[in-house]
Amino acid sequence: MTEAIRIDRWLWAARFYKTRGLATEMVNAGHVQLNGIHTKASKMVKSGDQLTIFRDPETFIIRIITLAGKRGSATIAQGLYEEEPTSIAARQQLAEQRKMKLVQSPAPTKRPDKKARRQIIRFHKIQN
Repeated sequence: MTEAIRIDRWLWAARFYKTRGLATEMVNAGHVQLNGIHTKASKMVKSGDQLTIFRDPETFIIRIITLAGKRGSATIAQGLYEEEPTSIAARQQLAEQRKMKLVQSPAPTKRPDKKARRQIIRFHKIQN
């Protein structure tokens, strides 16, 4: 058992992201906070640290219990962290709103034309 491990590796082992590369991208893009501060993927985490993970539209607020460098089964991954009760309640409320269709994503009224497609492509290049 190690005392500290890279945050991207831990997120991958805890099954928040499918690949370690995706975990690295999300941390570097600012979608993960360590103890309330945006961080880099190479930052070392230890037991007791708090992570805030923004996965649109959900937000996870978790506390790291144990460290793991290898990806295991889902039951093992769930034992690596403990989610805050406020985070669980907020996600359940959001799920209920989605079921009742109170939260809807806006649907486009028409297909994007050539100019709009170019803007979309340019926006995606900037995001990556």
